[in-house]
Amino acid sequence: MKDISASEYIRTNFHPSDRIAVLVRNGGTGETIQRIATAERIAGTSAQEWLQHKNEKEACDIYIGMNTLKPEARTRTKGDIQTIRHLYLDIDHDGPSALAKIRQSNLVPPPNYTVNTSPDKFQIVWRVEGIDREHGEALLRAMARKLGGDPAATDSTRVLRLPGFINRKYKTDFRVQAEKHTDRIHHLQDFRLHTEPIDNNFRAHLTQRSSETRPLSQSEHDWIYAKRALARGDDPEEIIRRIADFRSSEKSDPLYYARLTVSKAQQHLATEKATPTQPIDGSHRSI
Repeated sequence: MKDISASEYIRTNFHPSDRIAVLVRNGGTGETIQRIATAERIAGTSAQEWLQHKNEKEACDIYIGMNTLKPEARTRTKGDIQTIRHLYLDIDHDGPSALAKIRQSNLVPPPNYTVNTSPDKFQIVWRVEGIDREHGEALLRAMARKLGGDPAATDSTRVLRLPGFINRKYKTDFRVQAEKHTDRIHHLQDFRLHTEPIDNNFRAHLTQRSSETRPLSQSEHDWIYAKRALARGDDPEEIIRRIADFRSSEKSDPLYYARLTVSKAQQHLATEKATPTQPIDGSHRSI
């Protein structure tokens, strides 16, 4: 497998003038630094030397936002997203089997990259164009459901690990590596998955709301994921670890956040078991 540098990865996946975010997180102190600049600048020597210093000398993890930001953006929220450049899956367990399933699937095209983030854990990346944020996130959720990706990693603002840097989350260092499969840029019709309706009126009907609906926040997705994982018998500590891992780049104390999310999900499930005749009306949407 050819070793792909961080600079090469950035230059291949973005236009030079694209504004993107890089995120640097120190797992020991919890300090998180986000920098927003053009892809050309972030791929340049000065920025790469700074990232390398943070990674190798200060034991920081390095992440990159996979979609471009608006010219005036100073943060990385959904409202700041300008263009969907990528779709992705985060495979955090049973990695080899999940990879085989993706390769054999006729529901998605061959991915552009397989990023090995740690032993048997992968991030799968597709380059895309002509897909708006709503359809992009609907596809992310559908792929996670169908192909075994983590449902907590299905928002357009997600940051993924940047190849070429060391994963500092574990006792044994692991250098993140990307394997390139194709240069092809994919379009909406290349993904043959069933997604939930985008139409707001239909969503309002499904949720039995008369007012305009809003998309679920990432925290709500985390809570739903925790409930489902608990209901199928997953170890609560493992669920906490998964959520903390995927939110580590966004939360000052991801372990506390994950533990609180799982605790609230456990309380909710306990309430449901105590009142089995209570109708499930889809109204429990927030933590």
